[in-house]
Amino acid sequence: MSTVTILAENGANKRLDKFLSEYLIESSRTIVKKMISEGMVYVDGEKAKPSLILKGTEKISYTILDKEEKLKNIEPEDIDLEILFEDDAIIAINKSAGITVHPGAGQKNGTLANGLVYHFKKLSNLNGNLRPGIVHRLDKDTSGVIIIAKRNDVHSNLSEQFEKRSVSKEYFAIVWGKYESAEGEIHSSIARSKKDPTSYIVDPNGKEAFTGYNSKPLGIYNSEVIFKPKTGRTHQIRVHTSSLGNPIFGDEKYGGGINKSKGFIPEVSKKLNASMNQLGRHALHARKIIFNHPINKKSIAISAKIPNEINELRSQISSLNV
Repeated sequence: MSTVTILAENGANKRLDKFLSEYLIESSRTIVKKMISEGMVYVDGEKAKPSLILKGTEKISYTILDKEEKLKNIEPEDIDLEILFEDDAIIAINKSAGITVHPGAGQKNGTLANGLVYHFKKLSNLNGNLRPGIVHRLDKDTSGVIIIAKRNDVHSNLSEQFEKRSVSKEYFAIVWGKYESAEGEIHSSIARSKKDPTSYIVDPNGKEAFTGYNSKPLGIYNSEVIFKPKTGRTHQIRVHTSSLGNPIFGDEKYGGGINKSKGFIPEVSKKLNASMNQLGRHALHARKIIFNHPINKKSIAISAKIPNEINELRSQISSLNV
């Protein structure tokens, strides 16, 4: 096992389990509570309860499993999946927000992969038993289209398309504030944060990353944006838009959470916080993906409609006139 230590920055007045579940994006709050109760989490060197209210200055240490200690097999679970497209080669799923794509340290159940092995008998295994059919990922709280491969040759073909950047991806998001330009491209390299290994930052020494965008105002305080990432770095869109001062609405990890609304007058802050709590996620959705079908080589476009909770948020934000 190995231990990671982080500072509880932006954790003031939050429960320990809530704060950790926001940082450990692969783990649900239930899993985090279990980690704490099993003595895998320390606050300032001492064991703590999940309900501990943080001050924001604490050092939190948690244990992660080394590769050899991780799960070897995946348990099938009857998880409801919205299938957008299926044939003998691929499956397209509209992943719900709050669902982790595959098991990892601290979480072995309730993932998309658990549902896949329950519903489908044939899935590729190029990425191992814990990632059956999974060619690419979406963050836990990002909803939308994800492509699954049924066969290894199909998986290999799709992976090559992603590697060559010939796959076109389109995301819809609601962000804070307005961009200086309505459209453009963010070209900033990204690296893992040394302070928090679950976060990423803009770093000139990191891996190159490109994100195209087209935005328009949404109400007084926000914008709705179409993002078209040309690379596939972890948290790329979230990191890029946050680096411009326009984090995604509801994204606690990258500055778009509750603290973002504190600078507004109380009436506005109260309404924005209520909308954020009702949303219960960050407002990012993988709306469309276009690629060449691995078998017939024809271009195929698959779309997932914007979730109701994000459309409700759009209505709430656009009606704010204070």
